[in-house]
Amino acid sequence: MVLRTGLSAVSSALLAMNRHLEVRDVLQTIVRSARDLLDAEYAALGVPDDRGGFAQFVVDGVTDAQWKAIGPLPRQHGVLAAMLKEAAPQRLADVRDDPRFEGWPEAHPELTDFLGMPIADGDEVLGALFLANKRCDPSPPHPPPADRAAGTGCAFTAEDEELLRLLAEHAAIALTNARLYERGRELTIAGERARIAHELHDAVAQKLFSLRLTVQAAAAYVDRDPGRARAELHEVTRLAAEAADELRAAVVELRPAALDDDGLVATLRTQVQVLDRAHTAAVTFDSQGVRALPAGQEEALLRVAQEALHNALRHADAHRVAVTLHRHGAGAVLRVSDDGTGFDPSAVRRAGRHLGLVSMRDRAAGVGGTLAVRSAPGKGTLIEMEVPGG
Repeated sequence: MVLRTGLSAVSSALLAMNRHLEVRDVLQTIVRSARDLLDAEYAALGVPDDRGGFAQFVVDGVTDAQWKAIGPLPRQHGVLAAMLKEAAPQRLADVRDDPRFEGWPEAHPELTDFLGMPIADGDEVLGALFLANKRCDPSPPHPPPADRAAGTGCAFTAEDEELLRLLAEHAAIALTNARLYERGRELTIAGERARIAHELHDAVAQKLFSLRLTVQAAAAYVDRDPGRARAELHEVTRLAAEAADELRAAVVELRPAALDDDGLVATLRTQVQVLDRAHTAAVTFDSQGVRALPAGQEEALLRVAQEALHNALRHADAHRVAVTLHRHGAGAVLRVSDDGTGFDPSAVRRAGRHLGLVSMRDRAAGVGGTLAVRSAPGKGTLIEMEVPGG
């Protein structure tokens, strides 16, 4: 029967694991939680690759200098291989006495008692989690076995195995969720890059085509009409500047959003500042009282702001674009307004030209938010997105 104190510790470990979305962070938290939970000197977790090695291997209880001295990652052999292939726990009084033991590098710490547990999702083994060298109570009720080699003098118990099994079951869920999150983010980034690449191709190709025709016209007028040739060359300068603006704006959008490091407010402010320098329109940003939001909501707000800015700067012929992000209850409200040409939203839908409105609405709905669009011909456009927070 798992002790109440053990369940409390497991609960704390599970909360720690589910606070992370990056796979590497989840792996490290699993290892640290397992080591603390069972009071072991060492803990490690290996995620296997398909070539007999490990795609990822994280440890706890070993210093960076020790880890560097140990050398290359281990291969899938011995007890580790047994956990991966048989998907069964391994509890050993002394791993060195096991017939499957094949040694370790010279700089490797000496391991004695060993408890290993596969992390599995159905029939798929996601990783091998193991602990070594159980720490003893300073005044153990019974002396350690006389035949134990120098080390901890302890051994992992059946209760320890039950706790680690429970932790491993939930670790599989946390690890699967983290992998799905990273995959979804990769697909989102790939989709954004494809969209930007398509628009970049169209916009810059048009500018370059116009440049070519204008240069040809200037060359034709050089001898017979120098004044006209000078005018055409001025047009070349203007078109070249616009092409450069398109490229700079595309670079801003292609640059990965620094949400994890800088947060939504700082990321938006930086992007607005760059766009303000890259375009003739005045682009401003204002924020008040915004708290940190769930990662999905922050990313959705950023992407909607980018789409709305794209429309205002490239399609609306706007002179001024204002971006505001203000706190609203536990959530936030994003507004992107411009003084551009505007449009009839219903006419746009009928014509099948949605200017990214469908994707913006999908992004808002996907994080529990709402999107409103207000525009009319000659009246500019306002895009407003609200999220409830979390």
